[in-house]
Amino acid sequence: MYICGVKWHETTYYFEGLENQLERIRQKKTELDELRPIPTYALKSIKESLMLEWTYNSNSIEGNTLSLNETKMVIEEGMTVKGKSLKEHFEAINHQEAIDYITELASIESDLTEKDILNVHELVLNNIEKEIAGRYRTSGVRISGANFVPPNALRVSEYITELIDWVNSCDLDIVIASTLFHHRFVWIHPFFDGNGRTVRLIFNLLLMRAGYPPAIILKNDRKKYYDALNQANKGDCSKLVLLVLQSLERSLNIYLGALNNTYEQYDTIGKIAEDERIPYSQEYLSLLARRGKIDAFKESRDWLTTKKAVWDYIEKRERKRKLN
Repeated sequence: MYICGVKWHETTYYFEGLENQLERIRQKKTELDELRPIPTYALKSIKESLMLEWTYNSNSIEGNTLSLNETKMVIEEGMTVKGKSLKEHFEAINHQEAIDYITELASIESDLTEKDILNVHELVLNNIEKEIAGRYRTSGVRISGANFVPPNALRVSEYITELIDWVNSCDLDIVIASTLFHHRFVWIHPFFDGNGRTVRLIFNLLLMRAGYPPAIILKNDRKKYYDALNQANKGDCSKLVLLVLQSLERSLNIYLGALNNTYEQYDTIGKIAEDERIPYSQEYLSLLARRGKIDAFKESRDWLTTKKAVWDYIEKRERKRKLN
C-alpha cells in the first residue's frame, strides 16, 4: 500500500500495487523525451488524432451522442449532423476550442491559476449556457449516482483556491498529483454544469506541462471512471490512479509506436494468447491487463499488449518465486 500522505478534509489518500506501472509510465516518457524534437509533420498527425478522440470521449462520458466520425465532421468540416441537437454540436466545437486553449497554456511555464479554470469552463459552455459559463455555482447541487454531496456553494471559491495552491506547490509525482487534483475538483463540483469536461481538460493541462501527452479516459470506461471517483471519496484512489495510468500509457504507446520504428507493435490479447508458448489463457491475460500488471492499453473494448510484456511479467514472477 502506498500512502500519498495527503489529507483533504479528513480524507487521507492511498493506493495499492501500482508502483511498477507508474515506473513503466516514467520510462516511456523518458523514451518519448529522447525522441524530441518530434518532427512537425509527425506531431501534427498524432495530435490531431488524439485531440479528436479526447473531444469525442469526454463529451460521450457526459451523454453526447455524436459518434467519433460525426464529431470529426462537426469540428473539421463545420457540418451539422441530422438528428443531433444543436447543443451536441456546440459541445464538440467548444471542447476542441478548449483543447486549443490549454495546449497554448501548456507551452507556457507557469503555475495553474483560477483564471485558467474559469476560462476553460467558459469555453466548454460557450453558446450553451452563457449565463453560468465561467462562473461558480451559487447554490447547492446533488450528483446522481455519487456517494457524496458537494460542499456549500459559499465554500467553492475558498476550496478551489486551496486546491490550486496545493497542486502548484505539491512535490508528488505529477501523475499522482494531477489525479488527486481531478478527484478533489469533482468533490468541490464548482460549477452547475460542465464540471467533468472542465476537470478532464485541466488535469491534462497539468500533465502536458510536465511533458506528458493527454490521458484520455474512454467512453467505454465511463462506469469504471465513476466507480473510481466514488471509491476515492473514501480515500482509496487505487482505481482512479490505475485508470489514469492506463489512459496515459495508451497515449504514450500511440506516440512511441508512431515515432519509433523499433517500438514493438501491440496486438489484441486474444491474438497474443494464441501463442502456445505463453502459459496463460486469454481471460487471465485480460485480468492482468485490467489490473495494470502487464504493459497493456485499451482500444475500444479490446485490450492490447505485446508478447514481450507478457514474458517480462512471467520472468518477474519466476524471479520472485526463486527469492522466496
